[in-house]
Amino acid sequence: MRQLSVILLSIMLLVSFNGHTAQQSKSTTPQKAVLVTGSNSGLGLRMTQELSQHGFYVYAGVLHKHEMKAMNAMKNVTAVQFDVRNQNEIDAAVNFVEKQGRGLYGLINNAGVAVFGPMLELPLEQLQYQLDVNVFGPYRVTQAFAPMIIENQGRIATTGSIAGILSSSMFGAYSMSKHAVEAYTDALSKEMARFDVSVHVIEPGNYAANIGNAAKKLLDDTQYWTDDSQYKKERDNLIVGLAQTDKGADPVDVGRAALHIMQSDSPKIRYMVTATEQQADATVRRQISKMLELNNGQLHQFDRARLIKMLDEEMAKAAKK
Repeated sequence: MRQLSVILLSIMLLVSFNGHTAQQSKSTTPQKAVLVTGSNSGLGLRMTQELSQHGFYVYAGVLHKHEMKAMNAMKNVTAVQFDVRNQNEIDAAVNFVEKQGRGLYGLINNAGVAVFGPMLELPLEQLQYQLDVNVFGPYRVTQAFAPMIIENQGRIATTGSIAGILSSSMFGAYSMSKHAVEAYTDALSKEMARFDVSVHVIEPGNYAANIGNAAKKLLDDTQYWTDDSQYKKERDNLIVGLAQTDKGADPVDVGRAALHIMQSDSPKIRYMVTATEQQADATVRRQISKMLELNNGQLHQFDRARLIKMLDEEMAKAAKK
């Protein structure tokens, strides 16, 4: 009996020891770190909040030094100041993150601007500014941080827009930049697969953000869209609309999309997130109409039955992902 008691005690101690070891291992597992550019307002702030409150450590990329204090006050957040147009500042940010010792699992290229105006009149320097931030910005930042992401077999996301599918009068420059993000995501996704790094795009609709106020300030500061424009009425209507962009829906669903990308075992490539069903309907419907425009009158035009068969096949593929 005494021998049996000793054996039982030994088993209990072994189980207790192993359980304690597993608990210790779990508690000492380092947080995965994610860099979010344009983190101090709107969509970027929501992403930062969702990630930092659900187990991730966030490096909050901000453009201006005075924006760092508020971000540093958040738990599990450290601000990093750099301009996505400035390679030297980006390189310094890489050096800073490396020295923190956490590595980098995720990158969300969220910093962006909006430039509006007619394609016939928009000054070239304004289009260059639009593309420099929204297209070349993610390009520069991703290249710079890619070695760290690859080392951790992590994830890269870029904030696109439903404007990457849709486009309309006076939105040409902005939509050009977001269409580019779509192509960038598709190409980068294929190229990073060999490193076990997944690539994603978040395509928000209209949410509360500061981008409209920034676009209006650019108009006021540069006066690039003048009173002698052939599109003065459109300009005046747009300016009224820009003042309302920070009064839109809370972009919490955009933040949740970012969280899903970083923590899901099977994240999607594309996350369309809209505040209303109408926006979602318009975006998907435009994709369908583009498909029909491509098909109509082409040398190998497909009939309705063939198109429906294609749709069924693609839906079956999507269901397996």
